[in-house]
Amino acid sequence: MDAKTRDQKSNYFLSQPHQPFFLLGIANAVVMMLVFALSHKGVFHLQIDSLSFHAYSLIFMAFANLFTGFLFTTFTRFCQAPTIEKSYYVKIFYANAIASVVFTIGSFLSHPLLLIGMGGLFVSNVFTVLKLHSIYKSGAAQAKEDPFWILVAQYFGLLSHALFVAAQLGLDVENVAINVGFYLYVVFLTFSVAQRMIPFFSHSYEQKSDNFVKIVFASLALKTICAAFDFTIAQIAIDVLLASYLLREFLGWKLPIFTCPAILWVLHLGLFWLPAAFFISAITNAAELFLDANFQFLGIHLLAIGFVTTILIGFGTRVALGHSGQPPHADGLAIKIFWFVQVVVILRTLYSLNVAFGWGADFLFDVSFFAWLLLFLIWGARYFKVLAFGAKI
Repeated sequence: MDAKTRDQKSNYFLSQPHQPFFLLGIANAVVMMLVFALSHKGVFHLQIDSLSFHAYSLIFMAFANLFTGFLFTTFTRFCQAPTIEKSYYVKIFYANAIASVVFTIGSFLSHPLLLIGMGGLFVSNVFTVLKLHSIYKSGAAQAKEDPFWILVAQYFGLLSHALFVAAQLGLDVENVAINVGFYLYVVFLTFSVAQRMIPFFSHSYEQKSDNFVKIVFASLALKTICAAFDFTIAQIAIDVLLASYLLREFLGWKLPIFTCPAILWVLHLGLFWLPAAFFISAITNAAELFLDANFQFLGIHLLAIGFVTTILIGFGTRVALGHSGQPPHADGLAIKIFWFVQVVVILRTLYSLNVAFGWGADFLFDVSFFAWLLLFLIWGARYFKVLAFGAKI
């Protein structure tokens, strides 16, 4: 390999925004889950309670980096705007990486250091949203409804981030922070992108309801309020209505579920996890209310893994290949990874059922979190050379 080729490879990692952010998101998904699991098992004590650590680290250190990589690559296309300057996204990447390390060290050693890490991540989050807002305002696209809702989700993510910081400063807003961050940022942002891109990729030209996204947003907003303040009966009603509405709309798209390639059917699978998760959430919430059972946040995990993670793995695979000049297809290993996401969903479900029904199979916690680690390690190992060096596979 000559000097020019080596230089090209060394510079490739930062040449497109999705590459560094995807790898940072994958690394954080592994490290933060490992830290949470060991803390939950009592191996060591953190400077932050385990639930807050788990929610904050996955929302703003794993999922947020994956979202940023995807949107910094595609949002300019949605809005018909110039691509983001490399100097801008590289600074945000380094800020995220450094703040992630500071937060992690602070989680073990010092609460003030933890807050510094959170502050760094929040400031980086602000500049991410400001850039997306600028792209939205300056873009030449005539139809900007979908970018608008993506931007709305980003602003709710920013609100949640501020509330998480406030909670660590002593304000009693942690439950609000978690629910706003999860439903109105993670779930709604994933939904906003999916409802735009999946029909497009699937060549589905069925007309969607003009109020489709508005109704979903309003429902998620009500769900967030009810979840934040423990209005369980209202949550059950919203879950059933939202699940029914989503299922009816998705079936109306007439997606080629059984005749499309794997790179598409994994997205269809993730999409239908959305109504399924809300249906199951209604059932488990009712069981917790009337049977005094504890399903250990099963509905939330079905959304986080079944819907969000399946969609992210599907889109991430497509973007990693397509933006390295390769056909966006799923080979044998990619298909196994797609199915393994569903194995992770099943294992996490079994753990919740174990807690609810007292099976005594607590080892399922270890198995489910190990499966999560394995999922991201395998995906990261598979596409590391593609993202870091532009390798062909």
